[in-house]
This record gives sequence, structure tokens and C-alpha cells, in this order.
Amino acid sequence: MEAFYRRLSPDGDDDSSGFVEVETVLHSKMIANLPWPPYNVGRMIRVGSIVLRVDDLQRQTEFWEAALDYVRRESDSDDFVLLRPRDGIGPNISLDQVRSTLQIPPRIHLDLYTDDQAGEVERLLTLGATEVHWDKRPPDADYVILADPEGNRFCVVDIS
Repeated sequence: MEAFYRRLSPDGDDDSSGFVEVETVLHSKMIANLPWPPYNVGRMIRVGSIVLRVDDLQRQTEFWEAALDYVRRESDSDDFVLLRPRDGIGPNISLDQVRSTLQIPPRIHLDLYTDDQAGEVERLLTLGATEVHWDKRPPDADYVILADPEGNRFCVVDIS
């Protein structure tokens, strides 16, 4: 799919002010592969990376690489790793080796969508995740709560 752009001024007239209107719907992969700053659609920002504090950087890197099929950026440091989607679609996950206190319940968590919840939960448990039981979880919930090897919680959501 090709994307067509037209430069617009704030009042909608053609000019070279730098405003960009997308004439066709862009596939998210196309957007993700544009250079930064790639474009200016309504001057909105986007999620570039979600940062998790970790103690064991190597173990957490291995877990999240396998869990999400992400790949490691080559220029990372000894205490920070950026993982990016192999297919270029979606936000990055950054792992920052900084001691922090695990908060229960967490203030923020990841919701991972799948159409094979049982299969993905089993795969993630094999990778080192643990299931978290929550008394308030409704019996008909479309999610299963898991924790990574350091206890960071996330949900596996059934979208089928």
C-alpha cells in the first residue's frame, strides 16, 4: 500500500508549512519504519518504548525477547536494553537495570493480546512466567494474569 501526503497549512490550504495529512490509511508497519521524527500528524506523540525496571538484565532480556519475539538493539549498554518488534510493528520494550520496589498491585502493566490464550499462557509459563491468582478476577474474565521472572505482572488477553 502506498501512502500519499499533502502539505497543508492550519486552515487546510496547500502550502509548505510542514503539516501533513495522510490521504490513505497507513499500515502500522509503514509508520513504524519511518525515520524519527517521521512526520507530523496532528502534532500527536506516540508510545515509543515501555520501560521496565529489572534486577537481572540478562534473564529479563531473554524472557521478553522470547515472550514477544522481539530483538535486541545492538547499541545497548551494560545496564539498559531496548527490545524492538522483529516485524517492526508495535512499541519497543526497554529494560533498565535499576533497583526498585515491586508494587502490588502494579500501577501499570502490559496487556498482551492473543487469539490462542491457552497456548500462549502455557508457552509463557515454560519461559519462566508464573500465574497470578487474584480473588477479584471475574469468572468470565477474558484475561489471565501472569508475572515475568521478577514479578512484573502482565495480562494475556483472549481476543478470539
